[in-house]
Amino acid sequence: MRPAAQILTALAAGLTFGLGLALSGMLDPARVRGFLDVTGAWDPSLAFVLAGAVSVSALGYAVSRRLRAPAFESRFAIPSGRRIDRPLVLGAVLFGAGWGLSGFCPGPAVAALSTGLVPVALFVAAMLAGMALHRLATRPSGLGSAPTSAPAR
Repeated sequence: MRPAAQILTALAAGLTFGLGLALSGMLDPARVRGFLDVTGAWDPSLAFVLAGAVSVSALGYAVSRRLRAPAFESRFAIPSGRRIDRPLVLGAVLFGAGWGLSGFCPGPAVAALSTGLVPVALFVAAMLAGMALHRLATRPSGLGSAPTSAPAR
């Protein structure tokens, strides 16, 4: 609707998200791997970060049900898929393996680019290459099918 307001809102949300990731320790791959090492030297501190993220997300979905539309868009785009299929399971396995091996998931990796560390840049480059490969593989004429989203409300 209002492009400048959309851009400023997205920038503010992104900066807030990145700051939260930095303050919570999610930019430190060693800490993330410690959280994922449930059979070894488990670091449970990131469980509080996860609980906070789930709480904020749940609150956001609850608020969205009471609104007609978001502030700077004409409708909400809420996923409707509930089916657990092979692509979902394979994607989850690949995501989990990548997260466990590298200590990064997409959001924190992009935020960690601010550190200027080469391993972070390599991870983000590999992530972008993987996203491009996925896009090519899931085009209607490609190997898979395109993802679907919920109808607007």
